Amino acid sequence: MTAGSEGTSAPPLSGVLEAGLYVDDLARARSFYENVFGLTPMIADARFCAYGVAPGSVLLLFLRGATLEPVRMPGGIIPPHDGHGPLHYALAIAEDSLEQWTVHLEKRGVAIESRVEWKGGGVSLYFRDPDGNLVELATPGLWPNY
Repeated sequence: MTAGSEGTSAPPLSGVLEAGLYVDDLARARSFYENVFGLTPMIADARFCAYGVAPGSVLLLFLRGATLEPVRMPGGIIPPHDGHGPLHYALAIAEDSLEQWTVHLEKRGVAIESRVEWKGGGVSLYFRDPDGNLVELATPGLWPNY
């Protein structure tokens, strides 16, 4: 039992819906994510851009410092948030697309910083986006649940 759980279990989670990155130049970041990953914006404005990565999975790019004030929406208020420093996230890829991704990244001038072969059989490719965030492309076998 965890502290404060008072003998009850948390309701189940369905997955990670959104991951947010903070970027210094939104146009530059959008160019990278749209050209390297082929992503298409679902919605965008001067402070952020939202991409549908896969069913039920959204990548948000926020202009650093542009989300420090609450945002009033018709249905409520989005609290302020921001982030600094290089962050990390991983995108799931099929095992049989690993070499295609390696060639694709090379053709787009994206340097692969590292390749890791995991004990469970998965392989990860690591590289940086224009803001220094660490991007990981991972095949199944990385985690017991993936």
